[in-house]
Amino acid sequence: MENANKNHGISLFALIAMVVSSAIGAGVFNLPTTLAAAATPGVTLIAWGITAIGILALALSLKNLVLNKPELNGISDYARAGFGEFAGFLSGWGYWLSAWLGNIAFATMMMSAVGYFFPTFKSGNSLSAVIVSSIISWLLTIFVVRGVESAAAINAIVTVCKLVPLAAFGLMAIISFKFGVFTQHFWSNFMTNAQGMISYSDMTAGGILAQIKGCLMAMMWVFVGIEGAAMLAKRAKKQSDAGKATVIGLVTLLIVYVVLTMLPYGYLSQEQLLKVKSPGILYLFESMTGTLGGAFISIGMIITIFGAWLSWTILPAEATSQLAEQRLLPQWFGTLNQHGAPSHSLWMTQIFIQIFLISTIFAKEAYTFSCSLCTSAIVVCYTLVGAYQLKLGWQTGNKKWAISGFVALLFQVTALVLAGLSYLWLCSIVYAIGLIFYYYGRRENGFRFSKLEWTLTGVIIIIALTALGALLTGHVSV
Repeated sequence: MENANKNHGISLFALIAMVVSSAIGAGVFNLPTTLAAAATPGVTLIAWGITAIGILALALSLKNLVLNKPELNGISDYARAGFGEFAGFLSGWGYWLSAWLGNIAFATMMMSAVGYFFPTFKSGNSLSAVIVSSIISWLLTIFVVRGVESAAAINAIVTVCKLVPLAAFGLMAIISFKFGVFTQHFWSNFMTNAQGMISYSDMTAGGILAQIKGCLMAMMWVFVGIEGAAMLAKRAKKQSDAGKATVIGLVTLLIVYVVLTMLPYGYLSQEQLLKVKSPGILYLFESMTGTLGGAFISIGMIITIFGAWLSWTILPAEATSQLAEQRLLPQWFGTLNQHGAPSHSLWMTQIFIQIFLISTIFAKEAYTFSCSLCTSAIVVCYTLVGAYQLKLGWQTGNKKWAISGFVALLFQVTALVLAGLSYLWLCSIVYAIGLIFYYYGRRENGFRFSKLEWTLTGVIIIIALTALGALLTGHVSV
């Protein structure tokens, strides 16, 4: 049995590819201009340093848990082991929600890339864009239903292909880099007022904090997916490879992101970067190389986002099937087909994706809204990972474990409070829906809700109703 698992499991390279491909998706192509709109070069570097420390602590926590808690299965199991069944459900359901919301963001940005050639798709959420992205989404689900491990192998190939256009952009940005432009406003900020005019203001301590806050959500979004290897640890040839893949993938991502976002500050001034159309890398590369270069990046974007979309088609179904294994959802969610894929979870998730894709037709900023919701939901999961790592470190007296857990926990909570509470508020609506499945899953397995679970359920439902009311009355818009 052991040899069979090694022969048919996912390799270390494929796991690293899963981490990189899951994280490098739509966000990286808009990251340079998104950060330029929020911060100066100096503050952006500070924000990258803070994010690197927080995400590295998370990666080390995941690596430690994969190695030292092999009996646990994914991030929802870490929350369950550390803080009980209800916390495990909140983590797993939040992960499922985050993963398929990420697919909405991928669909929107991919259609924007196609729009470089066919203008009708340029908005990313036009009727024609939604129809095409829906077809792609269904085809990807069908593909994954036929075997998760084969999908992971294809994803490894796509990961190599997607790095080519990013490397080309990096090379051209180095050639076009002007040190004088980079240092001209290193600590000073251009800010956009309500009339769309650009005004100049000197840096202050408060200004630095505001700029860091503006960077955090975008930076966290492009790291969502680094837990992909941990989620698939049970399918790996060697379970320890999942921990290695997480750390190697993180270092790779950090290098790529810092290079791609800092070099444009030396090509155009911040004021000019603010005027670049979205996706930023596409139109920056076009200005460096001409129309042919823009077409090259557009094709690269389509391949890149396809790879991430494939990865994230696997991950949400893994989350719900794992919850079923942990008896936190009805067993229906964990049913495997003849290919070993959780087909029921995949089809249900696809239905949710389809409904949300249709709703994006009416959204003003479909991409920004979906990726912000995605990031807010996943932060709940990451926070519980850090908290469990901290708890283990405290219980065992292992200072390294405790420090990595504390830093991961502190970073996630701080980032959520600064940049994402309103989006988490809206996520509570889908959490409330999930509580219905949780209730029936517990009943199916012979458990009853405790008083604490009933209380927490009531609180979440009240929060969800206020969020729904805010949406219906127009106090919160999409």
